[in-house]
Amino acid sequence: MYKIKVNSSHTFNLSKESLETLDIIETTPLHYHLLHEHTSVKAEILTSNFNKKLYTVKVNNNTYEVNLYDALDQQIEALGFEIGASKQIHEIKAPMPGLILEVHVKAGDAVKENDTLLILEAMKMENVIHSPREGVIKSVTIKQGETVDKNALLIVFE
Repeated sequence: MYKIKVNSSHTFNLSKESLETLDIIETTPLHYHLLHEHTSVKAEILTSNFNKKLYTVKVNNNTYEVNLYDALDQQIEALGFEIGASKQIHEIKAPMPGLILEVHVKAGDAVKENDTLLILEAMKMENVIHSPREGVIKSVTIKQGETVDKNALLIVFE
């Protein structure tokens, strides 16, 4: 389930199933043509900020600011972290219970924003946990093969 916020005022929920039934084709890079209720719609992605999940989309000559949140983003938001306010994050906690499949960092490592920190398996899905900011890893409190509970401390930044 995806949560979509348009112009910071309208919120919609969209399932993966409904996305799969969309009648849409990419005409040129970042330009799309879709049919909605037998009506032709042209869409263009004007700007994109993957880390903030923010896109500017032009649909039939109207421009919209669109935030897209997947299930992990929604869980992070439910834990009290604000998507896009990553500069203040000093700790990474488990967004859900699961098994640590891989740990890609160790204490003292310098990381950049969006570097892969670890992979957490939960509900038979692999969830890649990325660095929310640039910084140095102070400590890693987990190891590969370990089971963690929701909100367990995983990584601390200096």
